[in-house]
Amino acid sequence: MFTLTDDERAISDTARDFAAEHLAPHAVEWDQTKHFPVDVLRKAASLGMGGIYIREDVGGSELTRVDAARIFEQLAKGCPSIAAYISIHNMVTWMIDRFGDDEQRHAWVPGLCSMDQLGSYCLTEPGAGSDAAALSTR
Repeated sequence: MFTLTDDERAISDTARDFAAEHLAPHAVEWDQTKHFPVDVLRKAASLGMGGIYIREDVGGSELTRVDAARIFEQLAKGCPSIAAYISIHNMVTWMIDRFGDDEQRHAWVPGLCSMDQLGSYCLTEPGAGSDAAALSTR
């Protein structure tokens, strides 16, 4: 049987409570009005959600991918759109932290972890559109 540790439970509870208080009451309105709540994202970052699996020495929370999955699950209960964005933001931040050089890492990762800077990515290719699995190279 799989059980969460007290720390893991606290992480999930924090994300659940954040979603219930800051996401769920506004999710439908945000989707209908195409509102991107930067202030709420920065509140999430203040709880460590801007760099979930990023090293602490550059501003991250240094949690596991399993912790991240539990956080995203709880956030999605409040607003799937914001949960998806925070997931993508964390992926972008991790890519720079993992594959960037020291100059890039220090220039970008702390601001991304605090969500003073926001990360995303774009994807399209003729014949595949935005279907990442259908991309091809020569």
